[in-house]
Amino acid sequence: MTQVQALAILKTGANVFLTGEPGAGKTHIVNEYVAYLRRRGITPAITASTGIAATHISGMTIHSWSGIGIKTHLDKYDLDRIASTERVVRRIENTSVLIIDEISMLSSGTLSMVDAICRDVRRSPDQAFGGLQTIFVGDFFQLPPVSENSDHGFAYESPAWSAADPTVCYLTEQFRQDDEDFLTLLKAIRANTFNSDHERYMLSRKKQVSEVSESIPRFFPHNAQVDRVNEDRLSKLAGDPKIFAMSTKGAAALVESLKKGCLSPENLQLKVGAAVMFTKNVQKQGFVNGTLGTIKDFNTTTGLPIVKMRSGRTVTVEPAEWSLQENGRVRASITQLPLRLAWAITVHKSQGMSLDEAAMDLSNVFEYGQGYVALSRVRRLSGLHIFGWNARTFQVHPEILASDNQFRSASATAEIALNSMPAETLQKAHDDFAARCGGHPESAEDSPGEELSALDTYGITLAYWNENKTLAEIATVRELKEETILSHIEKLANTGKIAKTDISRLLTPALDQALPEIHAAFRELGHDKLSPINAHFSGRYPYDSLRIARMLLK
Repeated sequence: MTQVQALAILKTGANVFLTGEPGAGKTHIVNEYVAYLRRRGITPAITASTGIAATHISGMTIHSWSGIGIKTHLDKYDLDRIASTERVVRRIENTSVLIIDEISMLSSGTLSMVDAICRDVRRSPDQAFGGLQTIFVGDFFQLPPVSENSDHGFAYESPAWSAADPTVCYLTEQFRQDDEDFLTLLKAIRANTFNSDHERYMLSRKKQVSEVSESIPRFFPHNAQVDRVNEDRLSKLAGDPKIFAMSTKGAAALVESLKKGCLSPENLQLKVGAAVMFTKNVQKQGFVNGTLGTIKDFNTTTGLPIVKMRSGRTVTVEPAEWSLQENGRVRASITQLPLRLAWAITVHKSQGMSLDEAAMDLSNVFEYGQGYVALSRVRRLSGLHIFGWNARTFQVHPEILASDNQFRSASATAEIALNSMPAETLQKAHDDFAARCGGHPESAEDSPGEELSALDTYGITLAYWNENKTLAEIATVRELKEETILSHIEKLANTGKIAKTDISRLLTPALDQALPEIHAAFRELGHDKLSPINAHFSGRYPYDSLRIARMLLK
């Protein structure tokens, strides 16, 4: 199913399980849907199963939102107490849409408790989640629920899931990995068809620790290993560390929740030469969660760190804010540099990241899915450096294998039903659901799609580019070829509507390395036509790569 189709189903008010492989665009669709709801005057409840996932979406944990906290079961007394807590009651009554991200890490028991509380608070005992539109987001091939209680299975095993009867939207596009061989390997792990051919790919990336640059982040299963490596590497750099302290606002309990979910530490120690990773998407500064770099210096006036990214760009990193929002209001926030030391990171904390390179020792993998999560953080096979693995590394939970086929089949059925629905009927379903939620009709002023229709084709591409969409995402949304979108971007860059520094978003590591050679050829042969350059390199560089290189020519 495409992102456009999934969004159309969400707008009908159906309960939905939004899933797909890493990089399929699940978070992007959630953000698009949240923006759509807010344009129509509807405030969704945005939650996640873990603190880290919650900070990615400026939401709160489902445990905090529902009032269950750390409880593993509810008796009548607990239910009555939570259902009479004013803040919990207000947040549940004041929403019509409940989003739960990283559903793979939420146990069936916890989901059942959330369902019971919603039914009780909303006085709708016969409706799943009290009649809220409930959206489960995640991939069950990712890390499973963390629970000491062995009978707490996957969320989809909960009676609450069955009662919600979610429409499955299984996204099939891929926006993270751009290497067909690597995609094949990851798909084989998901399908439990990993064999000797795939192992050859892995062997081609097996390295000795001494062969891999220390600036490439290492993945480890345990926090203790990560802390030891980062502290050791930092201590070996010359000079005293500069310490950047986190500032906070709001209730202590909520601030503590934000701290636990934030990948940037409370006290960040940095030195010149330190390997760092950005921990937040900050569009205006041109980096995303997982972007790698090195501390080159500190600003002499502000003291802020200057980071050189892998693309060659440098940026003075400013403090960023992580907030916990409820009903459109910020209830707590923390402010820190969006950085962390990046010599090492745990597999758990890498979930949700997209990295150009990573090194990992998976010899001690102990959970189903842990190896798959680590491998799928990397965009391409050439960025993978692996020191070792064990039998569990390439295994996924056997129950998930069977369920995945059912989810794919259900998604295909939903896609057929959507495609057979007349456009007028679909629009009416969208409007009816918004009206039930107390929202207003979507006017041309509210809808970016209709607003953009008045613009020329270059203006539409520019609007999506300014939303930080990738080349592939813009092509998908516009239903055009990537090379067409690239020609639009070049036209916009040549007319000054896109800054040349922004074009570096299109660079792959391989193209970045090749730029000096390609630029030398442009200077020698001219840059009016690409075919002489392509011939000069005997077709080694595709036309799209040459076009990007030409845009970056000074």
